[in-house]
Formats: sequence, C-alpha cells, structure tokens
Amino acid sequence: MTADSGANTTAAEIVRDTTSTTEPTLTQKLAAEVLGTFILVLFGCGAAVFATIWAAQQENNADIAFITTVGLAFGIAIVIAVYAFGRVSGGHFNPAVSAGAAMSGRISWVTAGYYAVAQIVGAIVGALALWIFAHGYDGYSSHRLGLGQNHFGGTGGYGWWAAFLLELVLTAVFVWVILGTTDERNPYSQAAPLAIGLTLAAIHFVAIPATGTSVNPARSIGPALFSGGHAIGQLWLFILAPLIGGAVAGLTYPLIFGRVDDPVPGSGLLLPAKSRAGSTPEYAGWGQQGWGGAGAAAPGVGVPGTPGQAQAGQTQAAQNQAGWTQTGQQTGQQTGQAQVAPADLPVIEQDGWRWDYAAQQWRPIEPPAAPTDEPDGTTVIKHDPPQA
Repeated sequence: MTADSGANTTAAEIVRDTTSTTEPTLTQKLAAEVLGTFILVLFGCGAAVFATIWAAQQENNADIAFITTVGLAFGIAIVIAVYAFGRVSGGHFNPAVSAGAAMSGRISWVTAGYYAVAQIVGAIVGALALWIFAHGYDGYSSHRLGLGQNHFGGTGGYGWWAAFLLELVLTAVFVWVILGTTDERNPYSQAAPLAIGLTLAAIHFVAIPATGTSVNPARSIGPALFSGGHAIGQLWLFILAPLIGGAVAGLTYPLIFGRVDDPVPGSGLLLPAKSRAGSTPEYAGWGQQGWGGAGAAAPGVGVPGTPGQAQAGQTQAAQNQAGWTQTGQQTGQQTGQAQVAPADLPVIEQDGWRWDYAAQQWRPIEPPAAPTDEPDGTTVIKHDPPQA
C-alpha cells in the first residue's frame, strides 16, 4: 500500500490514525470509571456471593466446579462464533445484542428482527441436537434432568423480581461491553471477541446459581422447548428482561460516550417508513465500529479481491475522517473537523487495485503502455482508451 506522500503506510496504521479523533470529555471519563468499577464489583463480588449461597445449599462443593465449567464453555463458545462468523453478520447470536445494536443506531430494527428470528432458529436446532445426543444415556429425560434451561424460584427460592433485575442488569452490562469494544474509537477493537467471551463467562459465574444465566432470549427459548413444564412457564422472564437490558444499553451508550457516524436509517427511537432490511449502509463485522462501519479491521479481512469490494475498516476509516458519504458527497464531521475533498486524500493501492473515493469501490490499476517506434524513428507511448 502506498500514499501520495511517498511514505510507506500500512493499512493498520491508517486505521490506527483514525480510530480516535477527539479527546473524551471529563463526563465521559467519569462515566467510564463508574461503569468499569460497577462491573468489577458486580462480577467479582457477585460470583463470590452467589457461589457461597449456592454451595451452602449443596451437599458438596462439586457444584462450584460446575459453575466454572459452564461459564467457561459459554465464554469460549461465543469467542469461537464471533471469530468465525462475525465478519459476515456482525456476530450477534443474541436478540438482546441485536436490540442493543438497533437502539444505538448501528443496525435497523428490521434487520434486528430478521436477526432475532435466525438466532431463535439456530438455538432451537442446537437444542434439538443436544436433546438427541443426551438420549445416548439410558434413562435420560429432558423433563426430569433438564437441557440447560433457565429458571427462578424452586428449591433455591430466588424471587422472580430479583431474577428479572439480575438478567436485565447483566444483559445491559454485556451489551455495553460489546458496544464499547467494537467502537470505532477503541484502538483495541481487534481483541473484541476475546473481551466479549470473557465478559460472558464472568456473567455466568455470577448468575448460574440464581437463574442458570440467560442474557440471551434465543439461548433460553431453545432448551425450554425441549424441557417443558416450568421452563416454558418461566420463559417470559428470560425473553423480556434481556431485551430490555439490551435496549437500555443501546440507548445509553451513545448518550454517554457519543457516536462517530449518524445512526443507520430505521434504527434508534426513530423508525422511518422507507427503511428496509439490506437497503441501508449497516455494519458488517465485529472488528469495525458497531458491527461494521469504520473501526479496526479484523485479522485477515478486507483484502480486495474483486472490483467493487472495499476493505472494511481500512478505506472506510479514511472516508469517515474526510467526511464523505458513500455517494461521494460531503457530509461534514460531527467533531467539527474541516472537510477534505477526495483529491486531497491519500492514494490507497494494494495488489494491483486502487481505491476510488468518488465511486466508493476498488478499481484496477491500468498498467503503463509499452513504447512503440514509429517509421520516422520517433518513440511514442500509446494509451488504450479508458473503459466505460
């Protein structure tokens, strides 16, 4: 990759130079400290409190190992899923996360609805596969032994109102972490899947003794359908509380920490009638701001292969820095930076392709024409006419 300044500049350096253009305000810094300390106490002390209460109700301490195993399994699973498929869909895998992304302006509500349906289908298929595998044991019954469904009350006596608040708050924290780690201004966004997975594991360490930990309506719906009984009757709590928690996080994050780009049409609290799924410039990958947009590119993602395929993160960061939309028209920066014309932007070339700022796509670099000798002895260079 080259720049017209003559300096050797890598794609990663271009992204890093544009990930943070403004200094956070004192209010934002204090809010970050409040939220970070809140998470520290909630997860650290919460895991100790709930594990102690639960262990006192059990015959031995083997259940503490159970909490650790299940928590790590969920955390590792989400890391794997986000790294594998985040570049395709954004890696939500959770209707509450999709609701938070829509509320924060990163995807439209129509797309969030489609995502939720797909996530529920995936959860049901996963629970069905698990139900089949578990029946390899003689005498197994999902109605008697369960299938990982969520719960409240029962022998533990954990009240429904406490379960509701716990799931709501933990989901809000989870979505806050997701929005923060995938924010375009975060220089550590390439580690987002790992941070998200560790957060989910910590959430399970806290809430398994109380509710079995949901923070994901799809994760609760799938196992409940094959467990029946109280799992179905209590399902409402594990759908409603996480959705509210995700929406609260999606609403409050941009209010506290601001945003870089305008909200996607059909998102947030405003629902334009003309917004359709797939028709808006939404977000495409975990390593970019808000499930796409203009943050740091995921490892190995974004190398141009065919005409019209833009490098996610690399080129969009330069476009957003200059304040230009996908139509090549100036929009200006919310940060008040001076607008820059595409002609003044660096020339980005890689593997025989050059980024066209006006057309918003990659174009092949025309090779120089070979010189030819004329009969009179002069040498001329003939150029092919430009392709339409």
